[in-house]
Amino acid sequence: WLALGKSARADRLPRIFYVNWFRKDEDGRFLWPGFGENSRVLEWVFRRCEGTGQAQESPIGRVPVPGAINTEGLKLAPGALEELLRVDPQEWKAQLPQFREHLAGFENLPDELREQLDALAGRLGD
Repeated sequence: WLALGKSARADRLPRIFYVNWFRKDEDGRFLWPGFGENSRVLEWVFRRCEGTGQAQESPIGRVPVPGAINTEGLKLAPGALEELLRVDPQEWKAQLPQFREHLAGFENLPDELREQLDALAGRLGD
């Protein structure tokens, strides 16, 4: 059980990463090559936690900069990594009702989580 509160030390709070391994291209093919390659993204996550993984700001938070994820020897379709890292505010905005519905199912949800969702909505222009 993790209690989040205004008195919680920021350096002790969990880091949260969102990954969608199942994004597809316009032809319905997965953009990411599969589970065996997920360690490449996790490597970046660990480097972020250590303070060395490079990222850039986006409306949804920080995303890897081009070249931050090791793709050496990886067979990716041209433009696939760029598409995987692309943040479309309209797509995220369309998901906000589902996020709110999901969080509404939790009793004693910390106010900070609702505040973060409201802040996300604001950054997306909702």
